[in-house]
Order: sequence, then C-alpha cells, then structure tokens
Amino acid sequence: MHDGDVVVIGGGYAGVRLAKRLDGTARVTLVDRKEIFFHRIASLRAGVRPEWTVTPFIPYDRLLRNGRVAVGKAVRIDTSERQVVLATGERLPYDVVVIATGADYPEPARFTGTTTEEAAKTFAAHQQKIAAAEHVLVVGGGPSGVELSAEIRLARPDARVTLAHDGPALLHSTGSGRAGDKARAWLESHGVEVRLDSFMSPGNDFGTYRDARGDIVDADVSFWATGTTPNTLWVRLAGHGDWLNPAGHIKVDRTLRVEGKPDVYAVGDVNDATELKITPAALAQADLAAHNIRVYLQSSGRHRKEPRFYRPIHRTPLIVPFGSADGVTVLPVPGGETAVLGGRTSTLAKAKTLMTPYMRRQLGYTAA
Repeated sequence: MHDGDVVVIGGGYAGVRLAKRLDGTARVTLVDRKEIFFHRIASLRAGVRPEWTVTPFIPYDRLLRNGRVAVGKAVRIDTSERQVVLATGERLPYDVVVIATGADYPEPARFTGTTTEEAAKTFAAHQQKIAAAEHVLVVGGGPSGVELSAEIRLARPDARVTLAHDGPALLHSTGSGRAGDKARAWLESHGVEVRLDSFMSPGNDFGTYRDARGDIVDADVSFWATGTTPNTLWVRLAGHGDWLNPAGHIKVDRTLRVEGKPDVYAVGDVNDATELKITPAALAQADLAAHNIRVYLQSSGRHRKEPRFYRPIHRTPLIVPFGSADGVTVLPVPGGETAVLGGRTSTLAKAKTLMTPYMRRQLGYTAA
C-alpha cells in the first residue's frame, strides 16, 4: 500500500537515505541533476589519485524498488498546485516534497557537470595539476583541508605542500586541541608546511597568494577548503526567499518541516537544524523526516502516531584520514570530554576505504 506521492529533490546522502526509507510506503520520485550518486567522502582522494577516479560514482538504478529516479534540475516548487517543476517543463505532483539539495563544496570535492564522464574529467584534471606542481597550497585547516593536505603529500612526496589556516590550531571545530596537535604533528613530520593564524587571499599576480600580514606565497595549484554554501539559490529564484535564513539555509521547525508549510520538508546540509554539517547528521535527519512524513500521510488512520522532534547533533564521532593508513578519530565520551584515537581505529573505520563499501550497499550494490 502506497499512501501518497513524495518528491525528494536532491540525491545526496540525506536524499538517498530518505527516499529508500519511504520506498515501501509512498510513491517516491527522487530528483537529481546528476545521473549517478556522488560519494563525496571519497572525492578528496579521487581528486589526487588516478586509481580512485571513478570510486565516488555509484549508480542509482538499484536504490528504489517501487519508486523512480528522475534525472533533471528542479527549478520551482509550486505550492498552490503542489507540483515540483523541472527545467525540462515536467511537473511532478506531490503530497509531500522534501528539499535535500545539500551544499556546494570547494574543489576537488565537487561533482562538475551531470554525467560520470564530466566529473571524471575534472578529477583527472586535478590529478594532472597536482602531479606537475612544484608547490601546492591548501587553504583551510578543518577536516577537509587536513585530509586533502595529507592525500597530496602522500601522492607527491617530492613537492612542496603548504596548509594555511586562519585559526590558531588545526581542527579547532572539533573542540579537541589534542586532535589538532595530532594532525599538525603528522603533517609536519611528513614535510607539510603548516601556517597558522594565516588568512589567505589571492595576490595581485596570477599564482600568488597574500596573507593578512602582506606576505606573498607562490603556488602552482591551490585548493580552498574553507567551508560550504547551501544549494538554495534556486529556492530564492523561485520566489521562496522567505524560506531562507540570512546564511541561505532553509528554516525548519523541530519536525524538519519548512516553517509554515506542513507538506514541505528540508533535510541535511541545506537546512538550519544544526550547524554541524556532516554526514551522520544528514542521515539522522533523513530517518526522522521519513517517520514524520509517514505520520503526515497516514494522519487519518485510527492508530495515528505522533511526529518526532529533531535534536541537533552537537557532538559526534569525527574521523579525519591522513591517507589510507593513518588518521585521527575524535570520539565524544560522557561528561563532555572527548577521546582522541589514532591510526588503527581511524584506518579501520574510514581511512582505508573512505566508507565506499558501506555506501555501495546502501544503494543496492555489493561492497566491492
């Protein structure tokens, strides 16, 4: 029995999880501009190492047994007609619509184009630039910047690699000074120059960068791992700017509904439910939204369940790989403290495979 039409806009981690959760109880249509799932967790290594080029790409074709995947770009949500309008002009009717368009990440953790071939060409271009560079600059000392710096160093042991961070310590968002110290020690022991309290901006000449003190840094290649931008411009252009907060995130209530819209939900990086924009938070939101959507669609039943409230995740395990055989794991423990674990735990949990087997199973494929 299928209780309604659910359109999920965005086929990232949250969108895939939610669509799969609802596939047995609703008529689900997953809309994504890409023809294939992009496993972003593996993208930094794919942008550096040729043998990983196609690893982040997993087909959608085994995800849904009852629903379907529509490849296309959503341009508008028509709330009066309850339809999602695609760039092709196709209109998808909905009883519930879910916005899961995620966020835009800096290179190389970005899917460029709409096809596997287009994205693979972009990864190959990054690989070639890194292979030919004498000096690579990475800006941003959060998890992505540290991970990317380590990948580049291991792929290019002969090149100069600089990691510039505008804060006083690496990985400061984890709240663990030990984790930042461990990351810095690994990078410096492998010859990476770590520059702290070093805000960078492009210099006057091509290939030059200037810090806050006016010092010039020359680099052949640069990557800016300085944050993400929610993919909500299309929401604003479609006339729903009032759904967004000043940072561009969609405002949701405790049930993950768009404020004032009982049949519109937003999950994952795209909403304002939590400042912690990581995959575990997106998956938790997808699970909770799936429950609440079932409650909404079955609201006339005799045994009606109550919606659940989302509790923002403030502390969660975080694993930062240093290549495939080392890393640091930050593990929250009771009492507000954190445990910092080293290479063996980090390697087994994430660094070796970057969770690729897990995501392949989620999309209906074998782990290999």
